[in-house]
Amino acid sequence: MGEVIAGRQTAAYDGEVVVFLIGMRVNSLIKVREWMPVFRAMGPMLRELMKDKESGLLGFRTLPTWRGVTLIQYWESVEKLQAFANDTGRTHRPAWVEYFRNSFKSGAVGIWHETYVVPAGNTETIYGNMPLLGLGKITGVEPVGKRGDTAAQRLHQAD
Repeated sequence: MGEVIAGRQTAAYDGEVVVFLIGMRVNSLIKVREWMPVFRAMGPMLRELMKDKESGLLGFRTLPTWRGVTLIQYWESVEKLQAFANDTGRTHRPAWVEYFRNSFKSGAVGIWHETYVVPAGNTETIYGNMPLLGLGKITGVEPVGKRGDTAAQRLHQAD
């Protein structure tokens, strides 16, 4: 995972960020032909996005589950996220169409996502004796005191 950074750190970031959670769940293990294409579709999308520094994807983390996978993605803006999702010339749109054409009706696999737009000044992160993780891995970290010693201070609230 990486080298542990001693002490209390916070993400060196205070701008707007979009947190996008996306995942899939295998509902019928025996219907491999229906869920495997959904499982395989995310890799090409992520590779495409990470190669394109203008895409708006800042970074991501993959969390496998017993029946599927969840990704935590960080985006520059909701506009860039939606532009990628709706662009017929990129990898997402064809995968989405394929899912609804071949996998949705049977219910063998489910997909989901949640989008959270976090305005500038409304993030609060703390990493205590941790390797780089989450928003801190994407933007770097700095000692807690640079953005405030308490969660309320880092959120620009009065103590």
